[in-house]
Amino acid sequence: MEKTLEVKGMTCGHCEKAVKGALEELNGIDSANVHLEQNTVDVSYDEAKVSEKEMKDAIEDQGYDVV
Repeated sequence: MEKTLEVKGMTCGHCEKAVKGALEELNGIDSANVHLEQNTVDVSYDEAKVSEKEMKDAIEDQGYDVV
């Protein structure tokens, strides 16, 4: 399954690494590609293992807002 999440508050490489790292720590995430310019993250995941809420929570725990 693939999903694009809109994330507010990302401004730099550190932000990119924080969001990518938080998502990749979740069981069921195949890949996470952060696009700073668009404020989006493309996530490839197994919906049987991880929910959209879990992904949003992981990003918000890093201090960013998911729209």
